[in-house]
Amino acid sequence: MKKLRVLLLCHSDLVPPNSREGYDSDAIYDWQAEYDVANALRGLGHEVQVLGVSDDVLPIRHCVEGFEPHVVFNQLVELRDVGAFAVHVASYLELLGVPYTGCNPRGLTLARDKALSKKILRYHRIGTPAFFDFPEGRKIRVPKRVPYPMIVKSLDEEASRGVSQASIVRDDAALAERVEFVHRNVGSGAIAEQYVEGRELTVGLLGNDRLQVFPVWELSFAHLPDGTRPIATERVKWDRAYQKKLGVTTGAADLPDEVRARIGRIARRSFRALNLSGYARLDLRLSDDGRVHVIEANPNPDLTDDEDFALAGGLAGLPYPRLIQRIMSLGIGYRAPGRSS
Repeated sequence: MKKLRVLLLCHSDLVPPNSREGYDSDAIYDWQAEYDVANALRGLGHEVQVLGVSDDVLPIRHCVEGFEPHVVFNQLVELRDVGAFAVHVASYLELLGVPYTGCNPRGLTLARDKALSKKILRYHRIGTPAFFDFPEGRKIRVPKRVPYPMIVKSLDEEASRGVSQASIVRDDAALAERVEFVHRNVGSGAIAEQYVEGRELTVGLLGNDRLQVFPVWELSFAHLPDGTRPIATERVKWDRAYQKKLGVTTGAADLPDEVRARIGRIARRSFRALNLSGYARLDLRLSDDGRVHVIEANPNPDLTDDEDFALAGGLAGLPYPRLIQRIMSLGIGYRAPGRSS
């Protein structure tokens, strides 16, 4: 394997140390993904330089010019603490003419806007729940074309930010109240979509042109209280004590072969319809009548070595170091507009 110079790009607060010794689990949790990626790259024999960025892209240019990386392993998912600015980082890397891992700017833009991505999916006749969106600064008007119950989320924030059991609404008053909550507390537009009863699934994909679909993963709850719905709320995703209380587990979904194959076909079509590249994860609902609903796409899934995307990759025959190498190779192989072949 050829030894490469790799620039690992991440948030300045998440620059990992060279060793986890002396750090408690809470501290490690913050920069675990960045540490795992850097450790895997070094274990593969590559020369790795880590650059933390928060407010300014100029250090990226200086590092690219000085270090001359063969590829940038892009783990920077926000700039100036704004997730929507992540697309500008990818665009800047393209302007610099340096290969980078992860999704291209167009795919990042389409996937981040949940309403726009659903319109594209519906155009391609890919099943996704009925919805409507509520931009900030406009009077909340409730259309009648989407039946209750609905779930209200941020239009463009990731990681289930602002999502709780209260996000599921059953009447106009609750809908208006929750939309106002998203506007006020999350600071973004809101989207309300038909809530689909069923199983909470995800599926990872890897590739640019030829796509590999990972085994379908399922989120399960062993101790879900009465009256609550099995959804990936913000607490379910990030509060480890709460996860333990609810008996939250994830693992390969037990599905009939026909359903698994159908999900694979839908996943590939969705990936291409949204112009994604590199790697991504799709969030799905399998309704009680057996229909597959694409909820949203995440072009920046967590790359921690013991999280769902990497675990599913391992089950697909890609142990973690090989997965990281493959992601890097896809970044090098991706041809951005204007980049010579």
